[in-house]
Amino acid sequence: MIGERLLRARKAAGLSLRALADAVDLSQTAINKYEKGELTPSSGQLLKIAKVLGVRTEYFLRSTSLQLEGIEYRKRASTSKTILDRISVDITDQAERWIELLSLYPQPPVSKFALPERLPERISSEEEIELAAEILRQEWGLGTNPIPDLIDTLESHGIMVIVTAVDGLEKFDGLAASVAGIPIVVVAKNWPGDRQRFTLAHELGHLVLHDRLAENLDEEKACNRFAGALLLPQGEVVKVMGTHRTALEVRELYMLKHEFGISMLGVLFRIKQAGVITESICRSWFMEFSKQGWRKGEPGDQYAHEDTYLFQGLVYRALAEGYIGESKAAELLKISLTRFKSERKLEGLHAATDQ
Repeated sequence: MIGERLLRARKAAGLSLRALADAVDLSQTAINKYEKGELTPSSGQLLKIAKVLGVRTEYFLRSTSLQLEGIEYRKRASTSKTILDRISVDITDQAERWIELLSLYPQPPVSKFALPERLPERISSEEEIELAAEILRQEWGLGTNPIPDLIDTLESHGIMVIVTAVDGLEKFDGLAASVAGIPIVVVAKNWPGDRQRFTLAHELGHLVLHDRLAENLDEEKACNRFAGALLLPQGEVVKVMGTHRTALEVRELYMLKHEFGISMLGVLFRIKQAGVITESICRSWFMEFSKQGWRKGEPGDQYAHEDTYLFQGLVYRALAEGYIGESKAAELLKISLTRFKSERKLEGLHAATDQ
């Protein structure tokens, strides 16, 4: 167990055998034998290794060992294997801590994921993809309003959301997988909120549409259509933009972006998909986005990042209910016990004062 975890932690840190050996004043052969399970490091050596790799020593002794299943990346083809390995290690570590935390509760503290029963068994058109998104919104009680916190929405319906922040994520958006029967959606921390949200909605689309699509529909394109429909329902597009337009103002795209949390380009495509503008007008605006450089970075304020708070909240709940102690809570949160005690007492936070 120690060897496997050492190998994973070293890959996550982006260190070669030689680099780690030099950093902890051991031979490369010794590190190699530790990873293969042929030798066991002493407690002092393990402490040095943990410090260099940025993990707690408890990480190497954790009994939970999981495998990610059905991994599907949303990435560019040029993403290196080294980066993917580091992402995989980070995700596996977070998922293990999730499963360990859930096992501490006598009753499951989160809902089990289940698809709406009203979803059509077979989806053969873009209109039926829109309908699937509409049904999901109805079943989850979202109505047609903007979804203020998509991560919270997914987590409250039994999907494990993991936000990864390893270095080198410039060419990685996210992935979908499962662990211990729980669906996982992973999103990169560094992207603007609207891009994060589209990735989350796209991966949810895989869960909803998989094995339902007719042969004439490409699943990736279908999931993009689902994501757009989930974030910005067609009825809302028509309500705001009207049924037919011959021209648009860029400010309209910007305002809808910040209201619904979908990129300006995504808004443009939704307006076209709702039949409000023609293909020609959409293509003209797409060319304008390219000319202005907005496809790489849209103008104005970015949509705020999303993050997950459920895991941290469940750690503190487990502590309050006596399922774990401070040391275990700090281990699950991957912070020092000293820092945990300080944060638990809200030290360093200033009380709000009336102006």
